[in-house]
Amino acid sequence: MGFTWGMRLRGASKKKIAPVMSWSESTSEPDITIPPEFQCPISIDLMKDPVIISTGITYDRTSIEKWIDSGNNTCPVTNTVLTTFDQIPNHTIRKMIQGWCVEIGSSLIERIPTPRVPLMPCEVYEICRKLSSATRRGDYEKCEEIIWRIKKLEKESEKNRNCIIENGVALVLCDCFEKFSADEKSTSLLGKILSLLTWMVPIGWEGLTTLASASSFRCIAGFLRSKDDTVRENAAFLLKEILSLEETQVHAFAEENGVAAAFFKLIRDSVSSNATKSSLIAVSQMVLAKPEIASVFLEIGLVNQTVEMIIDGENSVCEKALAVLDAVCETSEGIKKVRKNALVMPLLVKKILKVSEQGTGSSVSAILKLCKAGNASTVEEAVRLGAFQKMFLVLQVGYGEETKEKATELLKMMNTQMKLMSDDVDSSMEFKYLKKPF
Repeated sequence: MGFTWGMRLRGASKKKIAPVMSWSESTSEPDITIPPEFQCPISIDLMKDPVIISTGITYDRTSIEKWIDSGNNTCPVTNTVLTTFDQIPNHTIRKMIQGWCVEIGSSLIERIPTPRVPLMPCEVYEICRKLSSATRRGDYEKCEEIIWRIKKLEKESEKNRNCIIENGVALVLCDCFEKFSADEKSTSLLGKILSLLTWMVPIGWEGLTTLASASSFRCIAGFLRSKDDTVRENAAFLLKEILSLEETQVHAFAEENGVAAAFFKLIRDSVSSNATKSSLIAVSQMVLAKPEIASVFLEIGLVNQTVEMIIDGENSVCEKALAVLDAVCETSEGIKKVRKNALVMPLLVKKILKVSEQGTGSSVSAILKLCKAGNASTVEEAVRLGAFQKMFLVLQVGYGEETKEKATELLKMMNTQMKLMSDDVDSSMEFKYLKKPF
């Protein structure tokens, strides 16, 4: 017995909302007529989450949200300019639709579950008010209850998450973290706040400044040494954000709390790609802000570990590792350590134009620092590895002015060195077609 699949539509108010299976030797299930009041005016489909907008017209939430997100500010039916984009659940229509679905009892009609109503800004403001009040009172249990609710709401939908981010929850959580950071009994609460803050970026200057207080920083640094890898990853992410403040006090706290060793251990343990990237960014920030701290990283083997990241890591990790090498080369001690690793120069040259614009910038910058600090043999090594050709390409591709200036300086250094080298390197090579020959 054969069968075919098909759709049957009889007028605007008669629409098959699911495929109809028509058997050649049996009577198919009759067409289903959807009542017009249950159809979304935009999609003409059965509404699953009916909402009323400011003009009083009811639409399916998904359809009207797509309409508004596309840049429209009018009601699709009346063409009236909307005074607000608020959507109020039409519980009456939704219950009628649910009742109709049960009454029809057809396998072609999917029963409509009661939808979760998205979070509204006014509800978020109330959550913030209650959390602020509980924080001021030092009410641990109430704070934990509210934080549990925030976590639950965030998991319900992307719309809820965006509403939470856009309405100031991060700052209130930072205040709560700071309030309980000195209490050793509050570890559970603080860990939950830490987890929530990792997806609330950008947290903002005020929130980060609160987390940069002595007690908060010490607490987060403690989490960075946790036995729980997820907690370590969350702590690394937030510390990276805090270190971006580039404040002397913050970097002093980092040194006092043994953050360097904890970051290095996180990189070495390869907990996750995100943890590694956060740690590498933080290391670069720390070395650039306070060059003397580079000696701490160098003593524990940062250069060799970074080289491994460049060899084996994905491009996003490799990019951050190259930035670390470039930062380390800011110090004479760092340059000495880097030059001792025979793989560094070949890798720096190889990764130019292979990783990302930022990765190329870091590679060019690090090569320039090594060549300036080294002797003629360092420049010659770069030339023999193909750096001369790569610098020409950097100028042609169109990177930022800073990278171009460094590439130009390197070309001049290498061109001078090439004249002193044996005839096995021809400085004219195949670059006659380039606009800026050297």
